[in-house]
Amino acid sequence: MLTRRSLIAGAAAGPSVAAVAQAALAAPREPLPMLPAKAEFAPMALTYLDAGATHPLPLGAKASLETYLGEKTQDGSARPLRVSAQEREMIAAFGTLVGAAPDELCVIQSTTMGENLALLALGLPEAGGRIVTDALHFFGSFYTYGEMGRAGMDVVTLPMEADGRIDMAKMAAAIDDNTKLVAISHVSTVNGFEHDLKAVCDLAHAHGAYVFADIIHGAGTTPIDLRNAGVDFAASASYKWLMGDFGLAFLYVRREVQEKLRRPWWGYHQLAKFQTHVYPHDAPGETVADYEASDDAAGLFAMGAAPWTGVVQLNWSLTWLNRVGVEAIQAWRQPMADAIQTELRGRGYAPLTPQGSRTPLVAFSLKDARAKLAEPMSQASIRLGLSTHRFRVSLAVFNDMNDVDKLLNVLPRTPPA
Repeated sequence: MLTRRSLIAGAAAGPSVAAVAQAALAAPREPLPMLPAKAEFAPMALTYLDAGATHPLPLGAKASLETYLGEKTQDGSARPLRVSAQEREMIAAFGTLVGAAPDELCVIQSTTMGENLALLALGLPEAGGRIVTDALHFFGSFYTYGEMGRAGMDVVTLPMEADGRIDMAKMAAAIDDNTKLVAISHVSTVNGFEHDLKAVCDLAHAHGAYVFADIIHGAGTTPIDLRNAGVDFAASASYKWLMGDFGLAFLYVRREVQEKLRRPWWGYHQLAKFQTHVYPHDAPGETVADYEASDDAAGLFAMGAAPWTGVVQLNWSLTWLNRVGVEAIQAWRQPMADAIQTELRGRGYAPLTPQGSRTPLVAFSLKDARAKLAEPMSQASIRLGLSTHRFRVSLAVFNDMNDVDKLLNVLPRTPPA
């Protein structure tokens, strides 16, 4: 979906992006993709309800990747400039999706890398103070903040309430003037609980604290406007709802925060200017090289080259998501999520996901869930998320009510003992 913000983002990213955006406005409009988007994906031999783990690759992204690989096998040097332009377009498209300008974004490896870079840039744990997080944050980050606590920081982890939410009154009580960071998942991987990002940021900023948001389950599924909410740092890998692959992620750093941060590492992809003075015919200089980092998120955090295969895949997928619109995806998905919630609650399954949740994840608690459900799901050719004591349904753009009905027909009428 082309918006005024996407045009502004494109102009900031470089002339090639602005030209693409202007051409798109002038060109005849293609009909919007239809939901469920089954035609965008290869026929599946199973009912796939686990996109929250890894998302299938769309056929359009596959075709873009095959074109790239075909050219790369013919001439290894033929692609770099074109991919560089596509990388700028990819970053601008992601910015449109989450409400961020290109100068607030850079490409990194993973969501966890983004969270660690935020900590390093804030001088943590050396600076001391408090970190407030919660039990619905990504469980892999429990290790991160456990180590922050061992290094001397005061780490407060808010509990999940009985209804599957985080109590904002408890968060308000936990954040004090000694708090340096509030670290949350916008949409929880555990149960799909969605934080009100602006409410969290207002609480944190009132005490001078920063906010990091893991948006891996929100980007592409739930409306996000990072700048409007006031989020300071956010990160998302691309192999889930962005329909990309492992190894390429995005880091967002709010423009107003960038000048207050220390650079956590050094890499030549941060540089806007570079001139050597040590090779034949170089201009003379007093140092081996003169250089200057760019004045944006990349100038602080960029390190190595982005995986070009990931860039060409995401260029297709992000464009597709923006054309469909996250609001349309959410509206399509909601009746399916409501049906699962209503039916399984009625059967006596213990819900983990709050009633009325708008996100693509619906989870239930069940003792020994994997042991009890793995075989019937496999026999019915259904893939969903199975953990030791819970199960999770992930609703993607290709799912429909037939998929939901199949799942409900296979799940036992009462929770298995």
